[in-house]
Amino acid sequence: MCRGPHVRTSGKRWNVDRCVVLVDAGYLLGAAASLLAGEAARSRITVDHAALIHGLRERAEEETEHPLLRIYWFDGAPDRVPQPEHRRLRVMPRVTVRLGALTRSDGRWAQKGVDAAMHAELTELARNRACSDIVLVTGDGDLLPGLMDAKEHGVAIHLWAVQAADGDFNQSEDLVAEADERRVLDRAWITRAVRAKEQGNQCAPLPETSSAPASAGAEDRAPAARNGGAAPPAPAPGAAGRAASDAGAPGTAEPAGTSGPRGVPTPKDLAGLGRAATAVQAGPQPVPGATLRWSSDKGWVDRGAPAQEPPETAALPMLAQLTSAEQRWADREEDITTVSGDPFEVGQVFARRWVERLSDPGLLPQLSAEYPRIPHRIDGELLRYAARFGLLAHKDDQIDEHDRYAIRAGFWREIDARGGTGGSPAAD
Repeated sequence: MCRGPHVRTSGKRWNVDRCVVLVDAGYLLGAAASLLAGEAARSRITVDHAALIHGLRERAEEETEHPLLRIYWFDGAPDRVPQPEHRRLRVMPRVTVRLGALTRSDGRWAQKGVDAAMHAELTELARNRACSDIVLVTGDGDLLPGLMDAKEHGVAIHLWAVQAADGDFNQSEDLVAEADERRVLDRAWITRAVRAKEQGNQCAPLPETSSAPASAGAEDRAPAARNGGAAPPAPAPGAAGRAASDAGAPGTAEPAGTSGPRGVPTPKDLAGLGRAATAVQAGPQPVPGATLRWSSDKGWVDRGAPAQEPPETAALPMLAQLTSAEQRWADREEDITTVSGDPFEVGQVFARRWVERLSDPGLLPQLSAEYPRIPHRIDGELLRYAARFGLLAHKDDQIDEHDRYAIRAGFWREIDARGGTGGSPAAD
């Protein structure tokens, strides 16, 4: 095929050397507010839109290796009337603003029509062969049909995420699975154009910015993570897309040296940089005295509570306590895209993560000494992790005996391979 500026196919002109960026402003700015200010309200941040657009263009051209055709900015506004930020954006070179309606219902702001507009633009660009690469900055699973349609027309899809404040996924898992390339806009990149407002509504100074965004928002839907809303009162963050947590509060240290292909980090890159801090006790603590119930040949059985274990065994850290926010993000991506869900493999993956993140290597022999019994807290966490893959969901709400055996066998096999003394697969 000729690599000239245009190739004619089926009578249509195909720009093979152009990329297009579609930005869901509700997702981008809502998630940025969560990361920098601790909550998804866009009123908590101030944005240098010129710097943000420049950064998006620069990164898109770097990643796709094609010049930019256009950036489409999708947002909501009351009665679709452009707000000051939209007026600034729409006169910038190669920027087109598309507005949906911003409505208030039950005390919350929600945008209507933005998803449909993004879907229509995505499919039209692909069908008209207007570009070879499309960058999507969104988390909304409603765009999945349009994404798949664009892929069928030969367009490469690049899905960009905003680094989540709490390490949870703030994008649709289906979008993640279908995208050709995935990248993360991390804190270092975001803070080039976005700042958290100081307490007392005092804004940190930003060049070429006269005011904070006046309005726009996004309707929260799980698992699409549509965090948004800037016009007071601010909308609450969605269940799957919420990113407000202590990990995103102002002053959180940023991992140094973030890198990836051509300087663009992936979720796994971010996780690798966080391993130096894995000793931080970050995970949720189990309920004291809680017991785990499972099925057996004799019916329901209660396992002993943690207090019945030796103190040194009960003190073994859970995987959640060894895992940073960045690593939780990467773990979720690996679960979606790499882990098949085979019970034995699930046990191996869990054990590998636990061993790799230990700050004290002396804890591994201590765990191995418990073979064939996995310490209570870790075993419960292992089975809850396995439940994500549908292995433990049965009509009678009981845990399948064979799956349990395979999960624990995989766990001990991996522990043994990494220097433990587990030996043969675990049995109940």
